[in-house]
Amino acid sequence: MITEVGTDIFKAKTLLESGSLVSIPTETVYGLAANAFHSEAIEKIYVVKNRPRFNPLILHVRDKNNIKSYVQEIPEKIQRLIDIHSPGPVTFLLPKSSLVSDLVTAGSNQVAIRIPNHPLTLDLLSKLSFPLVAPSANISGFVSPTSAEHCMQGLFGKIPYVLDGGLCNIGLESTIVGYDFEDNQVLIHRLGGLSIEEIEKTVEEEVKISIQHSHPNTPGQLKSHYATKTPLKVSKTTSMISQFGSKNIVVINLFQKIDGFQGCQFVLSVNNSISEAAQNLFSVLRLADDEKADLILVELAPNYGLGPAINDRLQRAEHHHL
Repeated sequence: MITEVGTDIFKAKTLLESGSLVSIPTETVYGLAANAFHSEAIEKIYVVKNRPRFNPLILHVRDKNNIKSYVQEIPEKIQRLIDIHSPGPVTFLLPKSSLVSDLVTAGSNQVAIRIPNHPLTLDLLSKLSFPLVAPSANISGFVSPTSAEHCMQGLFGKIPYVLDGGLCNIGLESTIVGYDFEDNQVLIHRLGGLSIEEIEKTVEEEVKISIQHSHPNTPGQLKSHYATKTPLKVSKTTSMISQFGSKNIVVINLFQKIDGFQGCQFVLSVNNSISEAAQNLFSVLRLADDEKADLILVELAPNYGLGPAINDRLQRAEHHHL
């Protein structure tokens, strides 16, 4: 199979209607999309990604009214989040309607659903008669793609088409928000592109973190994930350099390079911006991996804004090599 790259929405539409897979751009990362009503197409996602069958998929829909078709109910607090932050980098875990296949939810009675905030993909969704399921467009467990080029690196020859929407604006997967109906409380099941502070500001109360690694009820909860091929350690990079000084080390720092270090260094944001650091994270991890060093050392982000989501990705990338 020859994988093509382009901006032809009608080509993507035709392929998806025929049961083929297409990589699509979103504001978070690129997704590997299939017709959510086509069982064989959904099965292809698991095969191409080598994705565990117990790991659910996210349903992508075109607008807020469309969400109502695929869920049983929307609590008032979740509706507030939808109204303010969708389209955007947030996914909602809600009781699914009968329209949603168990294959999409990995047997769960809840569906993860969102509206992606990318003009090309929103245009595509508006032209389809079905929603799309779309996990990240990479081999399962490794660094997520934030450009069409990244998709080609991992999936060339495995899918027919990559819809090129440029670089992703957010660069981290969506935050996944659920709801405890007994306690009337908003839950966060995955840290991501919408910060905890923004969510709490919207619902006007503290939210609870509820992440389950061994038997995930949403995508993106597996403990080992987002991994580089090169071993990766997360710590204060200056102290780690002295500890591993005999190795060929690549260093990734948040805002500035380390004076005096002669090896390969990357900086996630020269503008001291957590959002910019998040946008660049996966691209820089790929560049660091390309150096084929003995070890990648990465500095943790501060615990505000998208910092916790950055650290979540780094710690799970590190876990892959433990």
